[in-house]
Amino acid sequence: MNMPIEQWLSRKAKPRRAWRLAAAGLLALLVAGPALAEKQYGPGVTDTEIKIGNTNPYSGNASAYGQNGRAEAAYYRMVNDQGGVNGRKITFISLDDGYSPPKTVELTRQLVERDQVLAVAAPLGTAPNIAIQKYLNQKKVPQLFVGSGASRWNDPEHFPWTIGFNPSYHTEGYLYAKHMLQTMPDAKVAILRQNDDVGMDYLNGFMEGLGSARKNQVVAVATYEVTDATVDSQVLQLKNTGANVFFNVTTPKFAAQAIKKAGEIGWKPRHYLVNIAASVGAVMRPAGVENSQGIITADYKKDTTDPRWQDDPEFKDWQAWMAKYQPNANPSEGSNVTGYLVGFMVVHVLRECGDNLTRENVMRQAASLHNLRVPMMMPGMTVNTSPTDFAPMKAVHFLTFEGDHWVPFGDLMARND
Repeated sequence: MNMPIEQWLSRKAKPRRAWRLAAAGLLALLVAGPALAEKQYGPGVTDTEIKIGNTNPYSGNASAYGQNGRAEAAYYRMVNDQGGVNGRKITFISLDDGYSPPKTVELTRQLVERDQVLAVAAPLGTAPNIAIQKYLNQKKVPQLFVGSGASRWNDPEHFPWTIGFNPSYHTEGYLYAKHMLQTMPDAKVAILRQNDDVGMDYLNGFMEGLGSARKNQVVAVATYEVTDATVDSQVLQLKNTGANVFFNVTTPKFAAQAIKKAGEIGWKPRHYLVNIAASVGAVMRPAGVENSQGIITADYKKDTTDPRWQDDPEFKDWQAWMAKYQPNANPSEGSNVTGYLVGFMVVHVLRECGDNLTRENVMRQAASLHNLRVPMMMPGMTVNTSPTDFAPMKAVHFLTFEGDHWVPFGDLMARND
């Protein structure tokens, strides 16, 4: 059959064109194949979602700390609005444990076994986290940036799935003692502490800072339970010892009570207040700013009530975030900064994981932070971790309460011995 040459060529070309298209498609698959294969997901991760779990005391005597969880949730909402983490939105499941360790265990099992979260991020409290530490390590679930400064979070040899956040309570207590010895060498010290691992960590650090030759300068130690109604009687007991230094190792509710009671009975010792209770909004104002003057604390984050930060770019970004994502929250509560910091660090770790969002890689990245500047930390502070060092922050800044806010003094302090 005769046909025009153009038609014949066209018919001959079609199979060749089809073959070339098929070959090109195969080549594209071969090239894309390794990239697609590189995606590795742990529980709670898809192409569009990352599930993160958390427990916080939204009720009970430690409910002031619940704002940490609300602020962390608000940070993730901001990140999700900006497109998420490498295109994946964070689903944050935060449950109320009331600061009750048995409840923390129950809820953490729920997060891991029912909700299938990738990690538990910033669960709050020393006792609650001790209760779940072995379980999470047995299950190989990251216990990421624990909301506590207990020394036990920096133990990668025995607990490779647990990493801390706050500066060590032990180190903080040690530095208070060193500061006191430098400025009041003949001090007589009265200590009020929570009767748990938090209180013991601070107390042990303080006693170590004093040294064996100075331990007799502690004239009294009173304790309280987290379930107690007040600490008024303990403060009266400590005043009657004649102590001229008060080391106040309490959580927010009891810190406010102790400061207020000391003011009411006219006890005006040198007053060291632990960082975990140094919130202006949750402690200093409820206690009465007139009773709070001159109190000394140590911190790693900027005080949002301090006028010196008003023109600071990091502070302005934080203010804008608060206005949009937490418009009804109290900006003077330190928890709103803590949740912001933790949220930033969790998101940084997830971004560093790329498409390898396994639990193993989450811990690998969390243990590989080098001079990370986290917005709203004190100037000069960075975060550093390694496979043998799970303590992200190792320095603090001393501050004194003046007027209605904290005022930094001196240089960053760290334990170097």
